[in-house]
Amino acid sequence: MDHPAKFTYQALESRTKALSIALGFRDRSTQEHSDRVQDLATELGIAAGLSEGEISALRISSKFHDIGKIGIPDHILMKPGKLDDDDWEIMHKHPAIGEQIVLSTELDGASQTAHIIRHHHEHIDGSGYPDGVSGENIPIGARIISIVDSYDAMAYTRAYHRGRSHSQIIEILESETGIKHDPDLMRHFHKCIKRSDFRVR
Repeated sequence: MDHPAKFTYQALESRTKALSIALGFRDRSTQEHSDRVQDLATELGIAAGLSEGEISALRISSKFHDIGKIGIPDHILMKPGKLDDDDWEIMHKHPAIGEQIVLSTELDGASQTAHIIRHHHEHIDGSGYPDGVSGENIPIGARIISIVDSYDAMAYTRAYHRGRSHSQIIEILESETGIKHDPDLMRHFHKCIKRSDFRVR
């Protein structure tokens, strides 16, 4: 029997497919990244024991965590080199833009999903953005996306960096644990990534 939470998010998931297509036309690499983040975040959410409703919200928010990049100018989004301080100030607006886009659907589950999207760049120690919240004040879905987003972003070559190996990425993630990432979720991630199809060499 299907869980009621599944139906809460069903309409939102189906109605937001157009957003994914739009993002793909704007920036194919971001869409592909979002697809991988969705699958790996769902694996981690299950491993961490999230409820059916939390998993449903996580699936959509991880898929659309970067949808706010639609509102970032091309000269920044497509910049072939490193972003400068002014560029980062604008790029840091994408979680709040994404929140507004999802909220505008006014569908069941949009509020919870948008809340996760807004906070996926917050850090466990409060040093993230856009609101500088910390610890368990950050939604668990956002804390999961933070880990998975970081892993995938480092795994693949971009204009501004070469893809790193699994061991290199894990070393960086460990150095950021307790600062950027939730230590409890990182323990689950270590177990999860070992058997995941998304583990890079």
